[in-house]
Amino acid sequence: MKNNKYSLLITVCLLLFLAGCTSKKAAQHENQPTTNNTATSEIAQKSSIPTLFIHGYSGGNNSFGRMIKRMEKNDLTKKELVLTVSVDGAVKAKGKLTDKANNPSIQVLFEDNKNNEWNQAEWIKNCLTYIRDNYGVTQVNLVGHSMGGASSLRYLTTFGDDPNLPKINKFVGIAAPFNNFVELSDGETLDDVINNGPVIQSERYADYVNGIEKVSKDMEIMIIAGDVEDGSLSDEAVPVADALSVVSLFKIHGNDVQEKIFYGKSAQHSQLHENTEVDQLVADFLWK
Repeated sequence: MKNNKYSLLITVCLLLFLAGCTSKKAAQHENQPTTNNTATSEIAQKSSIPTLFIHGYSGGNNSFGRMIKRMEKNDLTKKELVLTVSVDGAVKAKGKLTDKANNPSIQVLFEDNKNNEWNQAEWIKNCLTYIRDNYGVTQVNLVGHSMGGASSLRYLTTFGDDPNLPKINKFVGIAAPFNNFVELSDGETLDDVINNGPVIQSERYADYVNGIEKVSKDMEIMIIAGDVEDGSLSDEAVPVADALSVVSLFKIHGNDVQEKIFYGKSAQHSQLHENTEVDQLVADFLWK
């Protein structure tokens, strides 16, 4: 009989011990930090300010389409509008801006996706005019990949001081050939380019220098480059020195500028807008 009582007592104690361990594990699980993606969506600041995504040379819907979808999945943005620009500059819209505080994204597509940066700068202006006239938009962000980044800066240094156009709050240039594919000169380092600008300046770069006063000093800037680490100091298309060539120009002008180099296979030119680490950096810069 005593043995039965001792057995019962031991069994009860064991059950209480196990229950305590289970409760402790559950509490520990509840206190564990969330994943990066979830954390980003929780700290993202939401507003109704649209962000325009401008694709590069020969680009199309996929150039930024998948990045925007990934950001949507993480509740960072909502793709509300697609603006397609014809070769004569006419803007055709699909969707609409709702004025909701959901960090709306606008994807810009050029029907002639191999046109020059001067025309593309005009087309970006037409897109901004369209959302101003149809939705009363007064401020936006710009994100450009490759030629889309160069054309965006062409827009900024040509029309950036027009008070009738929406103000550009933030600009992201991803793997953009700002110095028209000029590589490092002999003896020149990336630090030299970042701190002092490139030794050799292309005509494109010189135009940016001449037009920099049209750029608002309040605009915040993120410049991104890729290095596939094959010895070329490039993303297989745009040299790192080229992509970072305007960092010094903006800093001297008085802008708040950040730069980032990504490395490895996922830093290849067309892979940069498929790189989730780039997603994270861009989202943090735009909406954190």
